[in-house]
Amino acid sequence: MGREAILKSVKANRPEVLPLPEIDVSAFKEDINLIERFKNNITLVGGNIIEANKGAIDSPIKESYPDKTRIVSTTDKSSLGTVTVDKNMDPHNLETVDLAIIEAELGVAENGAVWVSAKDSIVRVLPFITNDLVIILKKDSICLHMLEAYDKIAKRDRDFGVFISGPSKTADIEQCLVVGAHGAMSLTVLLV
Repeated sequence: MGREAILKSVKANRPEVLPLPEIDVSAFKEDINLIERFKNNITLVGGNIIEANKGAIDSPIKESYPDKTRIVSTTDKSSLGTVTVDKNMDPHNLETVDLAIIEAELGVAENGAVWVSAKDSIVRVLPFITNDLVIILKKDSICLHMLEAYDKIAKRDRDFGVFISGPSKTADIEQCLVVGAHGAMSLTVLLV
């Protein structure tokens, strides 16, 4: 069976389109402190949290990562960048980046995730290829749960975006946890 025959067969045998279920979002409302829940969940997934003033974020980053020299900063909120990036560069050139500093558009209190878009990271691979990752997040950008987060990102340009929750980690069948297996070895969220 050739490619065209397979595609024709798939098109001819499509299942009936069913409407999405109606979700009563009010059933998920909680009267909680969003910032405290977010901070607790970032810690729970292995990340670090630092609260800082908007105008003074470089000091806590330097204190947390004093030995980092190959630093990419895609935000004008930090002047620590030593490696310049642009959207047309070869991502392989970033393999020696020690630290990446990027911004996130929103955070989710429910699970400690942050939403990073293409405009935040500039090069898609940056949050994953760096050894350590610092994400700057405004406190007023934290939403309660993923339903609210998906509503907020629904009207975006359909380019790259990803929810990141803690540093990269995986565990094998013997429950041996490996941090940094396929991404950053540490994640620090800087709340401003």
